[in-house]
Amino acid sequence: QVQLVESGGGLVQPGGSLRLSCTTSEFSLNHYAVAWFRQAPGKEREFVAAISRSEINTYYADSVKGRFAISRDNAKSTVYLQMNSLKPEDTAVYYCAAAGWKDWNTIVPVAGLYDAWGQGTQVTVSS
Repeated sequence: QVQLVESGGGLVQPGGSLRLSCTTSEFSLNHYAVAWFRQAPGKEREFVAAISRSEINTYYADSVKGRFAISRDNAKSTVYLQMNSLKPEDTAVYYCAAAGWKDWNTIVPVAGLYDAWGQGTQVTVSS
């Protein structure tokens, strides 16, 4: 199974920022839609943000809209999740996922429709 690699997690105080990265050595992420999901202890995995292959479309969960930003660096075949104004309720393991849909503008917030996943990176927001 294809593995993505997340990095950038850590411990941060409320109101702080982190930038997560997602990449893989197995293929170019430039040709895939990429999404971030998160899972807090005792809760189901939930959608956070996604970006289409074309970069034209992005989509955010209401809980992170205005605070998080997803972006691509095609030269590095990497997708980032910039997280600002972090709150304790953002504490979770964050996963990136990729899908090679035919339509370059498609993005969907459904975990089951993504083919490749990473192992996750822990984000803890606490004072």
